[in-house]
Amino acid sequence: MRAWRLPAWKTDPELVEVDQPRPGPGQVVIRIGGADACHSDLHLMREFGAGALPWGPPFTLGRENAGWVHETGAGVTQLAVGTLVAVHGPWGCGTCLRCLAGLDTYCENPAAAPVPGGGGGLGLDGGMAEFMLIPDARHLVPLPEGLDPVTAAPLTEAALTPYHAVRRSWGKLPPGSTAVVIGAGGLGHLAVQILKSTTAARIVAVDTRAEALELAERAGADLVVPAGDRAADMIRGATGGRGADAIFDCVGSDKTLALGVAVGRMLGDLTIIGLGGGAVPVSFFGVPYEMSVQSTYWGSRPELVEVLDLAARNLLHASTTVFPLAEALEA
Repeated sequence: MRAWRLPAWKTDPELVEVDQPRPGPGQVVIRIGGADACHSDLHLMREFGAGALPWGPPFTLGRENAGWVHETGAGVTQLAVGTLVAVHGPWGCGTCLRCLAGLDTYCENPAAAPVPGGGGGLGLDGGMAEFMLIPDARHLVPLPEGLDPVTAAPLTEAALTPYHAVRRSWGKLPPGSTAVVIGAGGLGHLAVQILKSTTAARIVAVDTRAEALELAERAGADLVVPAGDRAADMIRGATGGRGADAIFDCVGSDKTLALGVAVGRMLGDLTIIGLGGGAVPVSFFGVPYEMSVQSTYWGSRPELVEVLDLAARNLLHASTTVFPLAEALEA
């Protein structure tokens, strides 16, 4: 089969012919219908080096995947061949309390995972190939009626990540509240839709790009604000001076995090989603009183089930451009 493999750190992936995988006991091979190109793929290709992670190349890229069950190993009875499935991408040990709750992202025994702190496309072979080996059937979620693999693939990370972040702030987003999404790109335009479909909050989107703000408006944002010197005043003005109850920073730079602090309401949440490398100085007077500042990573398997349900009911839709497998590098 064909696969886009990363041969070494700081190189481009190569489209090569490799053996088609076969499943062992408890394992599943899926035929890939869609594999999303993630910004983390660029980090893998351009930035990481030997020793930066507990795993390394060579491996096949592609961490956001969906397709059809092609072949099952011994003991797999819950998935019939031909079933449409999405892949829950993080793969933990499967036995710690976090993994048992579906939170493989926060596995507490990574040494017993298929690859420590990684998964398909992150140390193990991912979905930028014709077929993909899933090491445990529990990592697959059947697609609800109305979803196809191309539609579902980006939802497994680009929607699941902001969904997990928004979900943990649901209690702070009743009628009369305000949520701010900083960065209205791949994750951000889905964060807006998630807020729209699961909360009663007024939604403000911030970005530097006019086209991203237009996308946020189409996604359901009530107010779009160009990033810049006036952004904080505009958001504060829109909230009657109180500030936002929850801020979801899909960029994570020093500037965007500073904006999040500047517009935050007392007792609010500031959630760092993006990997922009910024930091928040936390001190007694440095953030609004009782503002919670946290980072999140990906989301749980039960949350992926909920994301796919929202998408099947046309409440979530990723804005995508489709490339054939041969043009993955161009994507």
